Amino acid sequence: MYSIETQTHSYQTYVLCDENAGSRLEIVPERGGLVTRWNVRERDILYFDEERFANPELSVRGGIPILFPICGNLPTNTYTHNGKSYTLKQHGFARDLPWKVVDRDTDECASLTLELTSNDRTRAVYPFDFQLTFTYKLQGNSLEIVQRYINPSDDLVLPFSTGLHPYFQVSDKSKLQFLIPSKQYWDGIDGTLRDFHGTFDFDRDEIDVAFTQLSSQQASVRDTERGLQLQLDYNSTYSTLVFWTVKGKDYYCLEPWSAPRNALNTGDRLIYVHPRSSLETLVRFAVQLD
Repeated sequence: MYSIETQTHSYQTYVLCDENAGSRLEIVPERGGLVTRWNVRERDILYFDEERFANPELSVRGGIPILFPICGNLPTNTYTHNGKSYTLKQHGFARDLPWKVVDRDTDECASLTLELTSNDRTRAVYPFDFQLTFTYKLQGNSLEIVQRYINPSDDLVLPFSTGLHPYFQVSDKSKLQFLIPSKQYWDGIDGTLRDFHGTFDFDRDEIDVAFTQLSSQQASVRDTERGLQLQLDYNSTYSTLVFWTVKGKDYYCLEPWSAPRNALNTGDRLIYVHPRSSLETLVRFAVQLD
């Protein structure tokens, strides 16, 4: 049995449930369409920093933030279009803006669809019209996010990169086992290309790496301490997987990106949606419990 209800805490929260599977998902449209919690059989899958969330002046740390129209940061936070410079902060603006609920369904799964459209605020930093619709589908131990990127313009191509920034809860990072479809990564801290042998040095203060040559559309992380395995599936739109964590924090992030950093300047794997056209992408998370 599937259900969707609303609760009001600091913000209106939509709670999606699959009661037979014992899974529950919480989404806050007003705060960037953010998934704040995902619980499977009383186990929290996501990390979430309540204190940062309570302060709208701070970026959210936790849940599943949406990255659009860039992933990562731009040098000096600027890019150039038609000879004019624009400023975009890290990961873009979609995670900071209020989204609108446009549909919900409980027939075959618990499904909630959110929408974000361009406005004067977005055009000041990103001079393109767009319409985004994200549909969150909770069924059993899986969460599917179907995304549609629409270009309503009659004459302008819509350039962007997109991604998700999920924070997964972990108690002992040394007990994580990785299956990532790549043999090398770019280290974002020192800029070097390194071979990947299935593990990371968690004694480092920060790990920020990008796998940009992926051999498949699936990755997984097994947490032997917590007795669960996370599987990440994504369609061919996503060219990059980023792994990020900070020493002393109980989270790790495995992020599907459509393009590496600075794509809006370099054009590297940048997405272009033609006028009056759209693109649909898919990311799916599945949890297996011991």
